[in-house]
Amino acid sequence: MANKLNCRIAVVTGAAQGIGAAIARRFVQEGCFVYVTDINDELGSTVAASLGGRACYLRLDVRCEEDWQRVMMQVLKERGSWNVLVNNAGITGFEQGAVQHDPEHARLEDWRAVHQTNLDGVFLGCKYAIRAMRHSGAGSIINISSRSGLVGIPGAAAYASSKAAVRNHTKTVALYCAEQGLNVRCNSIHPAAILTPIWEPMLGDDAGREERMSALIRDTPLRRFGMPEEVAAVALLLASDEATYITGSEFNIDGGLLAGSAATPEVVNESLK
Repeated sequence: MANKLNCRIAVVTGAAQGIGAAIARRFVQEGCFVYVTDINDELGSTVAASLGGRACYLRLDVRCEEDWQRVMMQVLKERGSWNVLVNNAGITGFEQGAVQHDPEHARLEDWRAVHQTNLDGVFLGCKYAIRAMRHSGAGSIINISSRSGLVGIPGAAAYASSKAAVRNHTKTVALYCAEQGLNVRCNSIHPAAILTPIWEPMLGDDAGREERMSALIRDTPLRRFGMPEEVAAVALLLASDEATYITGSEFNIDGGLLAGSAATPEVVNESLK
């Protein structure tokens, strides 16, 4: 089977673990050279090393414009082009433990911290990717939003707000690139419950893990967590030439959650009596 990303150059942010690492791995499998970027140098370097000669690690704090400028110049200097950007880096705001993130009690500094990573980081990534892709001639920008960007989340107002803004900015970038006559596409992916390390503090590793997992996906029609590789498969499509007429679009990876409620077999059988 032909490599779908042969000779492409990609930058993946937040690629030290979880969805970002899965996307980097899938891209390399498809012939792409990937810059694995993160602020966790140890994990990021480990991921890049595991991918062999078609990957390397670069430190990138997505909140810092100087970092983006440095990365853009390094990628173009070393590889001559930049074809794919995956803006995956993000935080929930709960990384340091329980913090009030509801609309009434959230502190302004906590609100701003989430937006600085999740939204400012995407804005800067798109800004410098557009400039590089204008030079390269074509490209694909893939922004990782969230199911939380499509619905309200009372206990995580900043996260939901930032991810909703990512969804909207994706469409703005897509329209801008089309207006400019650039062959640069921009789309967003909206995962729901994907089994990544971010869930581990809630799931634990004791005897109650399975029960807690079941509770967290009870409302998901497919009755399971998604896997990072399933998000990577959609990212691959959007990065490839199989999606050259797709821009400004959003892709839900949520096990049917936003489609509505799925009746259990027992309810269906009862209704047929």
